Amino acid sequence: MLRAIIFDFDGVIVNSEPLICQLTRQMAAREGWALSEGEYFRTYLALDDRGIVEHLFRSHGQSVDTAQRDELVEWKARAYGDAIRDGLPAFPGAVEFVRNLAKQFPLAIASGSLRAEIEHLLEKLALRDAFALLVTADEVAHSKRHPEAYLTALAGLQLAAFNQSAGQVPLQASECLVIEDAPAGVEAAHAAGMKCLALAQSRPREELRQAEWVYANFDDVDFERIRTEIG
Repeated sequence: MLRAIIFDFDGVIVNSEPLICQLTRQMAAREGWALSEGEYFRTYLALDDRGIVEHLFRSHGQSVDTAQRDELVEWKARAYGDAIRDGLPAFPGAVEFVRNLAKQFPLAIASGSLRAEIEHLLEKLALRDAFALLVTADEVAHSKRHPEAYLTALAGLQLAAFNQSAGQVPLQASECLVIEDAPAGVEAAHAAGMKCLALAQSRPREELRQAEWVYANFDDVDFERIRTEIG
């Protein structure tokens, strides 16, 4: 039975990935590293900024310099914060989809972005109140494809929306649906024991085929089918 839904954020609700790609490439260039748009979307899409910088170090045969990593992450956070001051557009159908599901299920976000960034953009879209819980890069140590973000969301939803002292049955991973846009995010959802709906908004459908359901966008999603198939 479906009892909760966990959204990724960038590339799912907001169309932020082109901007993040641009700033990530600029961040890499500060260290003399060339990063193509294609490489970003193939390799770095689901990583948080710490994971991106650490992967850049390793892919260039260097040990991770923690101080240098943190300096680059802070630069990226400042640049991104300036760029999103006026908000970013939601994907078509995203706002309506979230509002409709919020009437039926507890919702959470599990994302590699920073909490302040996500809250700011949700406020701009008037969607902050739709989510019972946010799990962000501030709260986890591992980027997706590691399941930590989704397992943390499961534990948080348990406290926020399923009161065991009131006799509610504990929420199980198998009762959560994850909504993702990246192959590594799909992998993280499965590693957490959750089923996944993938939206081909950042990557082509064939790269997302490991998800249980793949749709082009929110307007195409047959949610009643998904609910029925989850059981």
